[in-house]
Amino acid sequence: MEDGDNIIVFRWYDSVIDASIAKTKLDAYGIPCFLTEENMSSLYPGLPFMAFRVRLHLFARDEQTAATLLREEISESDPSYKCPKCNSASIIRDFPKKSADNLGLIFFGVLFPHKKVNRCQECDNEF
Repeated sequence: MEDGDNIIVFRWYDSVIDASIAKTKLDAYGIPCFLTEENMSSLYPGLPFMAFRVRLHLFARDEQTAATLLREEISESDPSYKCPKCNSASIIRDFPKKSADNLGLIFFGVLFPHKKVNRCQECDNEF
């Protein structure tokens, strides 16, 4: 068996929805992949610290291609989308990092879901 034929854990996701979106995008580009731990993470939504996170698996030979495809999520829809603070195009969608919001996510994440914000990966600015 060659090194490229090894199956690796490519990424971990806190929600089944985010993992399924990534898997669907990779499937659309012909990259074979699969998810594990979907059911356990669904039993305890909003509690990623309990180690029940969805894992995205793929072949080692497809790792670079998958990283390139999944990195383009926001810039694909609007290439001029940039951070208002540092003007960087390295933007991700995530839950707010504020401690009050994290505490609310732990206790009320299921009943009162939080909205995601844009976060700059360069300066950590949320907008």
